[in-house]
Amino acid sequence: MAEINTGGGGGKHDGGKVRSKKASTRVDMTPMVDLGFLLITFFILATTLSKPSSMTLNVPDKTKQEETEPIKASNVMTVFLGDDNKAHYIFGKAANEDPEVKTVGYGYEFRQAIQENARKVPADKFVVVIKPTKLSTYKNMVDVLDEMAITKTKRYALVDQLTPEEVKLLKDKAKLDV
Repeated sequence: MAEINTGGGGGKHDGGKVRSKKASTRVDMTPMVDLGFLLITFFILATTLSKPSSMTLNVPDKTKQEETEPIKASNVMTVFLGDDNKAHYIFGKAANEDPEVKTVGYGYEFRQAIQENARKVPADKFVVVIKPTKLSTYKNMVDVLDEMAITKTKRYALVDQLTPEEVKLLKDKAKLDV
């Protein structure tokens, strides 16, 4: 622990001259090390680790049976999650109606596409159907769900199967081997 140096220094020696007492130049680091460990212990105990955050997913209630109207294809944006962090989407037409397939990257491009298509139909009728392919990754799905939350798209669905028309459409127009 800490120590106090009371070493020699000046004084009378053999009746000679009186010299001034010199202070020791040695610095005792022990209290500083103690303080360092005390601070480390404090920060370890006072820190809260980051909590994992999860996105809330609204799923329909299974106990209720509601009659719903079929959704018009003109209000639906179908998103196919492809490879190389690309998404392909069609809007306003079903896969068998020879729609135009557009390709976008995730992030700003994808967000712009959602907002652009959402403006074309009334807000309460706009639906996004998300269809991951076997070429997509889990990160792609999370990115798309994040974009749904950012753009405040309330109606979207996850569908894990592609119809034969959609498979043909993706092979012909997006050059995807799904």
